[in-house]
Amino acid sequence: MATNQTTTATNITGPDLAGTKNNANKYFNNLYHTEFSVGPADAVIIAFFEQYTQNKLTAKNMAATVLYTAMAQNLDPLAVLAEFQKLPKGQLDNYLAAFLNANRIPTSVLGIRSTAGTNPLVSRTILL
Repeated sequence: MATNQTTTATNITGPDLAGTKNNANKYFNNLYHTEFSVGPADAVIIAFFEQYTQNKLTAKNMAATVLYTAMAQNLDPLAVLAEFQKLPKGQLDNYLAAFLNANRIPTSVLGIRSTAGTNPLVSRTILL
């Protein structure tokens, strides 16, 4: 089993698709990584997630993750975005987690936090 990290993408940060200047760190961190071009899809997906999250940094990271996953699955990023746009806002989180978990190893799957609603009749009988 190879232990070489072939990309700078991690679970915490997505790849920077903005096209920065080439430097030695980027070269050696991505030695076996092939560059991919997404064209205008990058800006369109970032704009969609900016509208969804109301945060530019979060939108950029989510867009990079969706683009990276779509390219890994040989899917058209704009077709994936069109499917996401069909969903109601409350359901996008579930589908986004399922989409991103498709290629992840089982020890690194994503989940969604949900708060369990407590019945008011039960909560009033609990003594603190």
